Amino acid sequence: MKVLVVIPTYNEAASITSLTSEVLHLPDNVDILIVDDNSPDKTASLVKDISRAWPNRVHLIERRKKTGLGGAYRTGLGWFLLHDTYTHVVTMDADHSHRPSDLHRMISLLTPERDVIMGVRWMPGGEIINWPKSRQRLSRIGTSYAKWALKLPLRDLTGGFRIYSRKTLERIQLSAVSSEGYCFQIEMARAVHAAKGRILETPITFIERQNGESKMSKKIVLEALIRVSGWALETRLRPNADKLHYVK
Repeated sequence: MKVLVVIPTYNEAASITSLTSEVLHLPDNVDILIVDDNSPDKTASLVKDISRAWPNRVHLIERRKKTGLGGAYRTGLGWFLLHDTYTHVVTMDADHSHRPSDLHRMISLLTPERDVIMGVRWMPGGEIINWPKSRQRLSRIGTSYAKWALKLPLRDLTGGFRIYSRKTLERIQLSAVSSEGYCFQIEMARAVHAAKGRILETPITFIERQNGESKMSKKIVLEALIRVSGWALETRLRPNADKLHYVK
């Protein structure tokens, strides 16, 4: 088993060095791919320094402009699929909201029978630190609505801390997952479910960022609301639509 950790970045210079160090020092011997969206704070320059210190362990893709979380993840997951040394890929935030200690535990849960390990905030043992109650309500409402609308039996559809197996992603038409904001996480869960992926949910601790600015915006929330509502209608009118759209 060989694991690649994909981390999208935009203005994460304050956290990227410490985060990559923690991940690289895990006993799991994982590699890291940073996908940077032309950060003005020179995040990519720091990653290049880290890569020189950890040759063949830290990789960097520099995109010309910021186009959204979804585009960064499609780029990173596409790179993973082109490099068959890796059996699994992790999606992880750059701002320390996802703990490397949880990553180590999630990797330990991997088995041939588990296609996706999903880090969940909203289950026994899960926790959120430093989020205002208004943000927690928004996340819970968003997940509850998406779960009902899309008929997905999952407890944290908007969370991005996950591990995907190669065989699962190879069954999915990745270019069909077209969301750009945090809705990308919901759509990936939809695609995995359509491909009959076997998902294990496990509790994680989510910590609100201490440095930099949140990427959440009204535009991102609106994208999720519009897309999920459209998918809900499609699911009810054409029950086989997800499989036809996402599964190769």
